[in-house]
Amino acid sequence: MLIKSIKDCNYFQTSDETTICELLHPKNEKIKMGCSIAHAILGKDEASLPHRLKTSVEVYYILEGKGIMHIDNQSEEVKKGDVIYIPPGSVQWIKNREKSSLKFLCVVTPPWNEKDEYLCD
Repeated sequence: MLIKSIKDCNYFQTSDETTICELLHPKNEKIKMGCSIAHAILGKDEASLPHRLKTSVEVYYILEGKGIMHIDNQSEEVKKGDVIYIPPGSVQWIKNREKSSLKFLCVVTPPWNEKDEYLCD
């Protein structure tokens, strides 16, 4: 049985300037799973940089706060409880709209790989 607590997670900033911790990733846990799961945080007025995952599907699940999700040429407000599907190759970024943090889960399949992520101009 594998149980991890977010309280024990080590956070770091990704190249798209989102603060995350990898909750579950097969490379860290030595487990077989077809996805990775990270907890992401954007503070007041913060936004991720426009980026794309070349081959991976990404799903965001909003845990706290409100934001504006941008995928290619579309933008929508997102809030607690929303799930966002991000197709592979899409230019994506999210902006926090609240005074408090925007917190969300990132589920990536196949598991997130730094070499698959590219910043956009």
